[in-house]
Amino acid sequence: MSLALGLQQWSAGSLGGFDLGIFDQAIRNYSGFRLPGSELKSTHHGFPPDFSILGDHFSPVLALLAPLYWLWDDPRVLLIAEAALFAAGVPVVRRIAGNCFRSAPSPVVARAADLAGAAYALGWPLMTASRRGFHEVAFAVPLLLLLLERGMRRRYGAVLAYAGLLCCTKEDLGLVVGVYGAVLAYRSRRDGVKGRAGIATGAALFVLGPAASLVTIKWLLPMMGGTPGFYWSYGQLGPDFGAALLRVVTEPWILFGVATSPPVKITLVMWLFGTLLFLPLGSATAWCALPLVAERILSETSNHWTVLHHYDAFLWPILLTAAVEVSGRLYRRSRGISPGTRAMRGSRRNRSTTWAVRWWGPGAGFLTLVIAVPFGLFALPDPAYWTPDPRTHALREAARMIPDGASAEVDNIIAPHLTARGPVVLADTVPRGADYVLLQFGGVSFPFASVAQEQAYSGFLLKHGYRRAWERDKVLLLRREAEFPITPEVPTAGPESTPAPQGTAPGTGMSIFRG
Repeated sequence: MSLALGLQQWSAGSLGGFDLGIFDQAIRNYSGFRLPGSELKSTHHGFPPDFSILGDHFSPVLALLAPLYWLWDDPRVLLIAEAALFAAGVPVVRRIAGNCFRSAPSPVVARAADLAGAAYALGWPLMTASRRGFHEVAFAVPLLLLLLERGMRRRYGAVLAYAGLLCCTKEDLGLVVGVYGAVLAYRSRRDGVKGRAGIATGAALFVLGPAASLVTIKWLLPMMGGTPGFYWSYGQLGPDFGAALLRVVTEPWILFGVATSPPVKITLVMWLFGTLLFLPLGSATAWCALPLVAERILSETSNHWTVLHHYDAFLWPILLTAAVEVSGRLYRRSRGISPGTRAMRGSRRNRSTTWAVRWWGPGAGFLTLVIAVPFGLFALPDPAYWTPDPRTHALREAARMIPDGASAEVDNIIAPHLTARGPVVLADTVPRGADYVLLQFGGVSFPFASVAQEQAYSGFLLKHGYRRAWERDKVLLLRREAEFPITPEVPTAGPESTPAPQGTAPGTGMSIFRG
């Protein structure tokens, strides 16, 4: 299902250079035994030429995908890889369900495993991530599931290994590892002498996880060409982490104010937990979601508050595992395994309560499957969602006119279709002197703020060495005919510039919770 959604978006022309093209360039460099550089990322944001995406997000685990490019040098190989990695989580979720329902009869265990596996695979967070192309979340999802499942099985060596891989997947996942360490140590205290290994493992994760995040953010990212504070979007708390921490300590109530304003943040949290009927709140595992949720609701970046990006997929293994744990507990209670419930089974009221408790978990699973319909399932059989519009057709036709090896400055949507053929950067308001420039004027295109701005940019280029090579359906291909002049009126970006994250253009990145 994930692969079908990804290929549908590719076919319709909905996957852009940000972010599929960035990962494609980076992992292609890995396949050639080079650092994972991405011209799309570094040129647009003003990073130095030797910048690699390891300075953007620390995800060396992506190097494991490099051999795929030896088989098929195409961005779609990443869509296949992401779908396969998501699918690898299905048997892990089934094992988690089997462990949580281990005291139930075999048919019940099988049904629980089937429902949990289906709810995971068709969960709206994975479907949304699949519709957004490829991201490092592809590795985070199965690794988080394996971490939680191995912890249940008390396989502490494997827990440490998967925790280490998570820290190599994204720099903030060390915080999740740290919280899980606290949960593991807390739970292991009930195991007596046998729990000592669990307590020791949990304590190690509690210390080493956040330490790994600190080392990565403070030293490794800058070492790889990143800019300290590049993604700092918590100005309401302070200009940097130290100032924010001091303010939180001296004015703790500020957290509540920032986390609830605007109210869409409250809606986000209610949606995350409500779509599982709030079952995760009954499990300590849900605490592992706290760092990731806090990152988003304390952020000033509005895209972090939406459920239309890939961010929720990082939370999905945690929330679903917590829901399955609570479902198993509720089932045992409904069957009279809990002494408190067994003593009250006679009255009609208690029988109805037992029925509600028993079906709460399956209800959450079925609700998840229902939500999957508007989040992607309804569109799969409709040919209209696989068909590119005339403007996308024109972009692809123009892209075929660009010779292999020629440098190109192109619209975001067409960028992944050219990354395998030559140097490609994103068309923005700064001219790069590329051999070809490919623009479209049918709608606001990232990172331009308006169609008028993009038209003004094309007019500027036509006055500075470019001419029209092809035009149709509001798509314009320009070819450089002369050496690009460097004059005071030409905006430039160079080593003296300060890299900064790009804001969202008006009308793009809208959330279903925003009006």
